[in-house]
Amino acid sequence: MSTILATTLGRRTLRRTLAGATDFGRSRPGRRISHSRDRLAAMPSRTFRLDAPLDLRLTLGPLVRGTGDPAMRLTPGRALRATRTADGPATIELVVAGGELRVESWGQGAEAALEGAAALAGLVDDRADFEPGRGLIGELDRRLRGLRIGRTGAVLEALVPAILEQKVVGIEARRAYRGIIARWGETAPGPFGLRLLPPPEILAAIPYHELHPLGVERRRADLIRAVGARATRLEEVVGGCHAAARGCVSPASGAAGDRPVDGGRSRIAGARRPGRGERRRLPSAEPRLVRPRRGAARHGRPNARTA
Repeated sequence: MSTILATTLGRRTLRRTLAGATDFGRSRPGRRISHSRDRLAAMPSRTFRLDAPLDLRLTLGPLVRGTGDPAMRLTPGRALRATRTADGPATIELVVAGGELRVESWGQGAEAALEGAAALAGLVDDRADFEPGRGLIGELDRRLRGLRIGRTGAVLEALVPAILEQKVVGIEARRAYRGIIARWGETAPGPFGLRLLPPPEILAAIPYHELHPLGVERRRADLIRAVGARATRLEEVVGGCHAAARGCVSPASGAAGDRPVDGGRSRIAGARRPGRGERRRLPSAEPRLVRPRRGAARHGRPNARTA
């Protein structure tokens, strides 16, 4: 049996023999055979040596939109993500095992996805100036040792679900997100059955009456179309400073010709954090559904906004 065929039929075959040693923090580029049993094509891959624990569920968990997310799957030690890059669509697989992060990608944007793999997994997250102390932050740092702050480099993929999650409960927002991908998205590269978010030109052309059956009212539908039309400008948030990022995203808040949903601030933050890898405070779950109890503050009892 040839080396290529043996590697295709069993992922453990010659893994250590074919891989050379690398220094910590540096990637080992290469091409290994796809683990799909019915394909013999070589997929681009890289391996990163880890000098600290990496928990993919903690690091990439905020990117998953519910258990039925059609664009991403996350299991202990393994993550699959479908995305669009400047070179085209791509699917990336990340696996943590044996003190290494092994990354493989498919599609026209495979090489671009590999280039951003280290940032996606938070390997470029610099802890040099981080001092957790002995309080709550220190305790969380000890408990969540595998947490890294990553960046996707895909602002539109963060902004669309952030818009859908305004003013509704999570289950309704995820149903709308899955519905948009199922109807207007496309199959992602690779053998995993993932789907891609529709391209910007498709999002910009979706009429309101087709989004309404998914539970998306006119205001959010108009915003979805607006960000699709301004996708090129919005993607500039990735390389810009904080002020430039706010300038890019803020105009879209009023693009629908109406008052933006909750001022647009949570939407801006929701797009910047995963896209640029910012260290910001964690957003509370569905904060706009919380209402203070009348008279609670007057009688000295803490309410939802003063607690």
